[in-house]
Amino acid sequence: MAKKDEGSRVRDALRVGAELPDPGSTPVGPGKKAKALAKFEGAGERLSGLQEALYAEGVGGGRRSVLLVLQGMDTSGKGGTVSHVLGLVNPMGVHYAAFKKPTAAERRHHYLWRIRKQLPTPGQIGVFDRSHYEDILVPRVTGLLTAAERRRRYGEINAFEQELTDTGTTVVKVFLHISPEEQLRRLKARLETPEKRWKYNPGDLEARSHWPAYQEAYADIFKKTSTAHAPWYVVPADHKWYRNWAVAELLIETLTELKPEFPEPDYDVAEELAKLKGVGVPS
Repeated sequence: MAKKDEGSRVRDALRVGAELPDPGSTPVGPGKKAKALAKFEGAGERLSGLQEALYAEGVGGGRRSVLLVLQGMDTSGKGGTVSHVLGLVNPMGVHYAAFKKPTAAERRHHYLWRIRKQLPTPGQIGVFDRSHYEDILVPRVTGLLTAAERRRRYGEINAFEQELTDTGTTVVKVFLHISPEEQLRRLKARLETPEKRWKYNPGDLEARSHWPAYQEAYADIFKKTSTAHAPWYVVPADHKWYRNWAVAELLIETLTELKPEFPEPDYDVAEELAKLKGVGVPS
């Protein structure tokens, strides 16, 4: 039992509860930047090894994959998390998809249509930078979704994620929890730093003006869609160093529990080694 508990330590601590942690807190793991950076370096080696085994398992005919769903207010660090955490592993085994406002063509289909097109294949870690949850969040806040329509979408999403689980995809849903004060600092930094201005979107201020409504919408999403097969995790995101460490550990714990295995070769290893003894250097 102790080993199992240790293997889910970060997931247990960050699983969404009735009260969200302070965005600047460190509920589990390192509480200081230097220690977090040191641990993150070690986490990279573990995550890379686990991801390689998962990828090899998929190449060998395995059906399992992992889907990391990243949600959060603007500047919460979705892109930064992808860069720092998934940058630790072989990009061949990662499938990244960012979901923005649906195009005219996408709106002609069910909202999950474009999501299904971006699901990871066996052996991959899929990453959603925003996701199907945007199809509840935005229309709810802007008044385009009735309570009955929200309930229907909650049911559809829960069924969709159950389907993913049943077919071999482990869903890891992460809310990057940032404070309005930290968001303001990051928005200002984007404008004051020429190299960051491309990240700034004037529309971010419009979304910020609806902050309480978005927080209420997220609270409802957590209540209705945090399930046993696809729970939500809340990562305090005011400190980028903590955010990166926490998401890396969530993936490590998930993959460690999956225990991906390298496939057995379909050839005789001893025979192939014997052949190599007689192979010379090409002239």
